[in-house]
Amino acid sequence: MRTPNTPSSTTPSGDHGVVVVGGGLVGRVTAWRAAQRGLDVTLVEPDPAGARAASTVAAGMLTPATEAVFGEEPLMELGIRSAGMYADFVAELEEASGVGVGHRATGTLLVAFDRDDLAVLTELHGLQQRLGVAAERLTSRECRRLEPMLAPSVRGGVLAPDDHSVDPRRLLRALVTAGERAGVTEVAARVDEVLSSGPEGARLGVRLSDGRVLPADQAVLAAGCWGDRIGVPAPVVPPLRPVKGQLLRARVPDGEPPIVNRTVRGLVRGFPTYLVPRADGEVVIGATQEELGHDTALTAGGLWQVLRDARELVPGVSELEITETCVGLRPGSPDNEPLLGPTRIPGLHLAAGHFRHGVLLAPVTGEVMARALTTGDLPEYARRFSADRGAGTTWK
Repeated sequence: MRTPNTPSSTTPSGDHGVVVVGGGLVGRVTAWRAAQRGLDVTLVEPDPAGARAASTVAAGMLTPATEAVFGEEPLMELGIRSAGMYADFVAELEEASGVGVGHRATGTLLVAFDRDDLAVLTELHGLQQRLGVAAERLTSRECRRLEPMLAPSVRGGVLAPDDHSVDPRRLLRALVTAGERAGVTEVAARVDEVLSSGPEGARLGVRLSDGRVLPADQAVLAAGCWGDRIGVPAPVVPPLRPVKGQLLRARVPDGEPPIVNRTVRGLVRGFPTYLVPRADGEVVIGATQEELGHDTALTAGGLWQVLRDARELVPGVSELEITETCVGLRPGSPDNEPLLGPTRIPGLHLAAGHFRHGVLLAPVTGEVMARALTTGDLPEYARRFSADRGAGTTWK
């Protein structure tokens, strides 16, 4: 980490307030909720369109049941809590912004391609039951009754009625508007470092790439997998590894019935795949998981894998019109769990490391970060995910 320097220039402010670094879903939900609590909030994002944010690429699955992973039970419990908040969160956000977010409460169907995939799904269903998640085992015939376009070879599945979906791009637009209406000020710039003392007597300073320094009593690093590139006074930001995801967006031809009626997730020879439909006929199909650093190259092999596996489950994918190809970088923490709240640097907070769950965890992250910024602590249920859980050790 770089050693902070004395600010060479300043940006006047009547209130040192909170500076949120990052304009993806996590940064914007934090800024909106903090502004609702009466805090003076400035959000800094180099690209107002959010092109670098993982949330502009994400499919928008709200799937704590079908995302369940052995060894990640506490994280799944946090996801279940956040999913339970979504209906009220969406209603409040849509009213505050006037922007619909495409929330679909049609459930998720998880299906298995072969016998080995079905064995994995059977174990997953046992985990779902232990977590108290609503999930129903289905035969192959029952799966195709729900989704007639599924391949006859599908071996069986699990229906998770409470696993929903949302359109992350619409969600992001709604948070931008809601934040503006709540009084969030936005600055289009890149952040280079956080200083241990700021101008005008502020506790912190946030230095921008053009040399300006924003005074802040509190700052939140919510810059995804770029967060550990920002200099801070002490090593409190762990390595946030980028996990590359390639996916594509397609459209059902005009006049044709939907290819799927709900989110369909599948295991195909051990590889996960998904199809997420939108009300306007769009279908999001994905996605790879590649540990390749900050590489954002779109590859033929990646897209071939996505299409190959989706077509094994839903052959009609071949007839869809491809409208967009996308690459995103999911921000993974060393233990794959989010980093939330205060660090050992007074006033500096993290809202980072959400990995595959940034969209799902948006409501609970906003609640947790608003409390941290106004009271200095975390709710009991979120303390496992505290940003300072690595205090006294060196993140590697």
